[in-house]
Amino acid sequence: MQRQEQLKKWLAQQYPGDEIQLEFAAADADFRRYFRAIWPDGASRIVMDAPPEHIGTDAYIKVRDIFSMVKVPEIYLRDREQGFIVMEDLGKVTYLAALQHDERALVHRHLLLEALDTLVEIQKGSQPDVLPEYDEALLSRELSLFPEWFCAKELGKPLNFKQRQLWDAGVKALLPALLAQSKVFVHRDFIVRNLMLTPGAPGVLDFQDAVYGPVSYDAVSLLRDAFIEWEEEFVLDLAIRYWEKARAAGLPVPEAFDDFYRAFEWMGVQRHLKVAGIFARLHHRDGKDKYRAEIPRFIKYLKRTTRRYVELTPFYHLLVDLVGRDETDEELQSSYPVLGVKGQ
Repeated sequence: MQRQEQLKKWLAQQYPGDEIQLEFAAADADFRRYFRAIWPDGASRIVMDAPPEHIGTDAYIKVRDIFSMVKVPEIYLRDREQGFIVMEDLGKVTYLAALQHDERALVHRHLLLEALDTLVEIQKGSQPDVLPEYDEALLSRELSLFPEWFCAKELGKPLNFKQRQLWDAGVKALLPALLAQSKVFVHRDFIVRNLMLTPGAPGVLDFQDAVYGPVSYDAVSLLRDAFIEWEEEFVLDLAIRYWEKARAAGLPVPEAFDDFYRAFEWMGVQRHLKVAGIFARLHHRDGKDKYRAEIPRFIKYLKRTTRRYVELTPFYHLLVDLVGRDETDEELQSSYPVLGVKGQ
């Protein structure tokens, strides 16, 4: 409440004489909060509150400028010391809300193809040495969230010796494959909650953690989402469409789709392990339950993918050891062969 009063006082100083109403708009998984400032004539802007003792605004401003080839919010005012930013209001309808409102496959396909077009535009602007590297240290640090927070805290099952061997074997297979992928700009949370339904093309939000890393990362973030799920055939079709768009744009995706899809699935394993750990940490460390209910979706994604590739089966066996088998495993048994290095 103290921060909100500080924000109101700051706005009054920036817009003297204006009667501005402030309403809560959204909150991130970190310390950022967003408010909608509304003027008497109905005009509105979004105000970011980023407590400087916890999080800065420099990265947000830097990446916004780098991603300016797509629809990102205009910045109107910024107080770096207090951690306040006034920016363009891109509306109230997220892609997630739009997709949940209209469940027709053709609508989902149209919106997701627009999102993939936007992703390609971001990736076309990629340059090395502009954003932080998504290097082995960062990938490994993110992976470690799974045993630390999902296994030990959420399940109450710190890895034993046998489980640690399975984990290490999976990581040993996974990391080199991820590091071998060609690199582009990576939004790092390119999901339907961070895309806004705006005229012409989606508005892009929550980009401040962007890095330079594996080309498949954002595509798998979008198509294997935390908050909405599609059939495998639908995801496969859209992955093909993305790959075609990326190749046409000259992006460094593999020449063969089979190779790209394998990279896409393996990248998804790293992301799903990371996010399961993050969602568990939000509950157990930060007291935020908002995302905890989505963890089982990631376990299902993980089981489905890690069973399909010989090198990743240590992860599958670890998951079964941790959470047991269910009807999903029987479905996988009948639906998917175990694939080798190339995948077919």
